[in-house]
Amino acid sequence: MDNFKGQIRSLKVYGDDFWEFFNKQTQKVQERILWTIRIIRDIQFVPQTYLKHMEGTDGLYEIRVSSGNNIFRIFCFFDEGQLIILLNGFQKKTQKTPKSEIERAKKLKTKYYEDKQK
Repeated sequence: MDNFKGQIRSLKVYGDDFWEFFNKQTQKVQERILWTIRIIRDIQFVPQTYLKHMEGTDGLYEIRVSSGNNIFRIFCFFDEGQLIILLNGFQKKTQKTPKSEIERAKKLKTKYYEDKQK
């Protein structure tokens, strides 16, 4: 998911959480996740339908993916301008995003910056 010609943003996966989530999904859901990530990577102004800032957080965003009646969220944040760091994902089953998933993303973001300092 590194930067190629024509891309506006580049994406990196931090840790194993995203891949653990991704690999558990059906092929159809995986394709939908990758399609959504390509939109975020390639278009100048990304609609909130696909990428939305999480209110009450310090720069966390959620990538919003839907496949059929299923809704999925992938937490991420921006680092160094146009670099998006993918953290963790989950299937959304309630109206509100579970606090445990937000806390997990916050911890991963903190760990990312700690590792980056090393």
